[in-house]
Amino acid sequence: MHSLQCILQVQKSLRWTPLASVPWLLLKHCRAHSSLPSTAGPSSERKEDEVWKDFRSRLTTGPTFQHFLSVSAPQEKPSPEAGAPPPYLTVDDLLGRQRKVYLETYGCQMNVSDTEIAWSILQKSGYLRTSNLQEADVILLVTCSIREKAEQTIWNRLHQLKALKTRRPRSRVPLKIGILGCMAERLKEEILNREKMVDLLAGPDAYRDLPRLLAVAESGQQAANVLLSLEETYADVLPVQMNPSATSAFVSVMRGCDNMCSYCIVPFTRGRERSRPITSILEEVRKLSEQGLKEVILLGQNVNSFRDNSEVQFSNAVSTNLSRGFTTNYKTKQGGLRFSHLLDQVSRIDPEMRIRFTSPHPKDFPDEVLQLIHERDNICKQIHLPAQSGSSRVLDAMRRGYSREAYVELVHHIRETIPGVSLSSDFIAGFCGETEEDHLQTVSLLREVQYNTGFLFAYSMRQKTRAYHRLKDDVPEEIKLRRLEELITVFREEASKVNKSYVGCNQLVLVEGVSKRSATDLCGRNDGNLRVVFPDVDMEDAADPRLTVRAQPGDYVLVKITAASSQTLRGHALCRTTLKGSSAHC
Repeated sequence: MHSLQCILQVQKSLRWTPLASVPWLLLKHCRAHSSLPSTAGPSSERKEDEVWKDFRSRLTTGPTFQHFLSVSAPQEKPSPEAGAPPPYLTVDDLLGRQRKVYLETYGCQMNVSDTEIAWSILQKSGYLRTSNLQEADVILLVTCSIREKAEQTIWNRLHQLKALKTRRPRSRVPLKIGILGCMAERLKEEILNREKMVDLLAGPDAYRDLPRLLAVAESGQQAANVLLSLEETYADVLPVQMNPSATSAFVSVMRGCDNMCSYCIVPFTRGRERSRPITSILEEVRKLSEQGLKEVILLGQNVNSFRDNSEVQFSNAVSTNLSRGFTTNYKTKQGGLRFSHLLDQVSRIDPEMRIRFTSPHPKDFPDEVLQLIHERDNICKQIHLPAQSGSSRVLDAMRRGYSREAYVELVHHIRETIPGVSLSSDFIAGFCGETEEDHLQTVSLLREVQYNTGFLFAYSMRQKTRAYHRLKDDVPEEIKLRRLEELITVFREEASKVNKSYVGCNQLVLVEGVSKRSATDLCGRNDGNLRVVFPDVDMEDAADPRLTVRAQPGDYVLVKITAASSQTLRGHALCRTTLKGSSAHC
């Protein structure tokens, strides 16, 4: 037992000791703690005592066992020493030395936000950003794992980058390639083993550790931190927008998901739900308003389940109110400031700034949230309401917590509370055990609800999910694709019908820039988040009718709609106006 304790203590105290000295050090340390008698004389023992005094002194200041593992997730409020580098790295080792970073983002809006957070951290460490792949010293891919196709895109991209890395001139610093986000979290060792050219992995909760990971990679080793956190929200990291000319910005308000839908990998790649303190969110939105941005999109994997428990006085508040007829897969949560409070406070910051949010869960739309959306002019009358299926039997297998009937009742209640609301949804074709009858029920739901926008996908089995362990992916691929095509066709038919109701109406459009299809057209989005295209011509300024102006990105323009399709509205500009002033013209 003494020998084992000796080994563990030495392992904890070694400060990169040369391998050749380890046996001597281990032997000396074990003798000092051994019960065996010593044959050395008094003078020898005194010298040994001096050696061990020095050893114990170094032991107290040396790294602990934790330093030889992945860095643990940082606390929301770091200790004063949290900014210090690990003992085996100096401050200089963590500096970017103006090396250029190229970032590619794949997947959802949360990955866009994560890219801005990662870049904010790297920028502070002295890295430079480049949009030129050829001049990059570091290439970071922010990845998605929601479907197999998304991951295959990354594998293909890595093969392309391998050639770039191989051709790197020896006169330049070696090119480093990193995988960030959900794919790094899900596949871990497989990426490092399969693609030897990948130098670092960072999971969604490890972006603060990027400078250290890059420093380790610079030494020629592969580096990884994929630890998930129960606390990390990056509340104190101000994201740096990747597009300086953007008119809108994502604001991450919560991370992770507790719903545990049987098909979904998100709880395993992004962890449990945790929300930012409202004060930090309001501060970020104020800064965006001061920068002149006209729209913020509040982000979260389950954004409307937001719950800020940072303020003690609200920790014992009433329990959660769910949409009528909906249940959760977890124990009802108590207390905290809820999404309605956040939405209320954010919408008060700037009456000329539009507020949107995504991605919500249908269970978290209590009346107070719907009423607030109805009352506030700057909260967009657009709700994403993921259905996933129109069959109650399939919804039960998906563990969604509602039936088709409860979902349809919620749709009717939303439309009664918020007249003219625009609805969008997600659907999965070919989930485990889905029959042709189940599929037809989804088709009928699309026709009944008539969504403005839809996101439809064929089912892709993901490891670790409940479906992977409990269900069988028994719908043949060709049937999945056929059903998906049928859903897309029906969605487009119904969206065309509902979007044509805008023809002849005036819509307030936030201009984003020149249309991708025509240099003579501008494009933007209306309150319902539909794309609107109109000619770039002189127009009246509602604030001063004597002026003639050309609309610029960030302007609100009143547009009369003349044509509509399933995805786009077209029209002609009437005048430049303001969000509050537009109500008189609409």
